[in-house]
Amino acid sequence: MSAAEEEQFVQQLQNATTKEAAFRDLVAQNKVKLYYHIRSLVLDHDDTDDILQETFIKAYENIAGFKGNSKLSSWLYRIATNQALDFLKQKSKLQKITSEEYNQQKVDELEADPFFNGDQASILLHQAIATLPEKQQLVFKMRYFQELDYNSISAILDTSVGALKASYHHAVKKIEIFLQAH
Repeated sequence: MSAAEEEQFVQQLQNATTKEAAFRDLVAQNKVKLYYHIRSLVLDHDDTDDILQETFIKAYENIAGFKGNSKLSSWLYRIATNQALDFLKQKSKLQKITSEEYNQQKVDELEADPFFNGDQASILLHQAIATLPEKQQLVFKMRYFQELDYNSISAILDTSVGALKASYHHAVKKIEIFLQAH
């Protein structure tokens, strides 16, 4: 979508008479890629569906405040990322464990998940990712699984491209070391 087309689409989303139809289009255009983004963060299908729904509700409620400082898709990714991270923090807090322990627990449950279609190598990769600090996990998952470019990730996470490249590089090195040891 060109910048002019996106601007027109945002105007439709912010107009009371065209908001409903435009929002249905927004959901249709973004639900699959946001699902996989959220799924890479929370790992559970049912939790992902809930967070995806919350993401679109939040976007619907706040579209009037969208200023166009970033792409609409980056804005949606930021909402989805924040929703997923908040969810993970709440779940770990409820279980009285760290976020890292909760994340490891979800990785351990992947094999039993009927919606997970990976093999043993995928599970090992997820185990390696679970050992990374949160920011490195985010950057790695967005770059590796969603194949987002650094500029898009920068807009979503509100950080510099240089910092993202460094985080990704460190994440890859740590994953390589983990995989060699296992």
